[in-house]
Amino acid sequence: MKHEEVYQALLGYLQGLEQAVVAFSGGVDSSLLLYAAHQALPGMVVAVTVRTPYVPHWEIEEAESFAQSHSIAHKILDLPVPVSILQNPRDRCYLCKKDLFSAILREAEKRQVNTILEGSNMDDLNDYRPGLRALQELSVVSPYLGLKITKQQIRELAKYLGLDNWNKPSNACLLSRLPYGTTINDAQLQRISDAEQVLRDLQLHGSRVRSHGDIARVEVPVEQFADIVSSALRIKLVEKLKACGYLYVTLDLEGYLSGSMNRNIT
Repeated sequence: MKHEEVYQALLGYLQGLEQAVVAFSGGVDSSLLLYAAHQALPGMVVAVTVRTPYVPHWEIEEAESFAQSHSIAHKILDLPVPVSILQNPRDRCYLCKKDLFSAILREAEKRQVNTILEGSNMDDLNDYRPGLRALQELSVVSPYLGLKITKQQIRELAKYLGLDNWNKPSNACLLSRLPYGTTINDAQLQRISDAEQVLRDLQLHGSRVRSHGDIARVEVPVEQFADIVSSALRIKLVEKLKACGYLYVTLDLEGYLSGSMNRNIT
């Protein structure tokens, strides 16, 4: 389908609603969904962003900026780390989504809104995503899944519509940087946040710092290997990550892999 056809299908889907709360992270998926919902239901949409200790501050700031630039009502909910995920269990995503979306549901009920929208897409079905079960249990609506829209189509649509963040790298919460079974604390989350800010400052887009105790395992796209290893960038990266509190800095030779902490999940 052409871009306009896909977008019209999305608008048609959303126009069947009376009003909606959009779970808004600030990523390209939720940004396109929020923009389309705002177009389909002018004045009847509220973006809700959940701020927790494991969401990087820049994600919240970018979400605020997007909503403001498009004159969309925006609410930020502050939540602590749920007790149920303090040991980073394998079903963390399920427990986390259940907690966060329950809070969004309560906010929607206060506003007398019956529909909560979120931006899972068809590519999300190809990875370990226990959080999807929580969304189903809470009757959260996933328009991209209903319309079988892929990540690539979302990016193409966002670019077609002129959204500034159409090529924003995919992101996930900071807990995805830790091995399952790792006890979570504020200092650890701050160290990971600081380390990933280093990647941003060094323009290493689409990269991750996987945190294994004193070891920072850096995942970058394979095509960036040469630039890192053969330049002063390597020295800067090592120095700055050690300044974050890591003793050892490693480069994962497999490169960046989304959900790499999930490989031992059966």
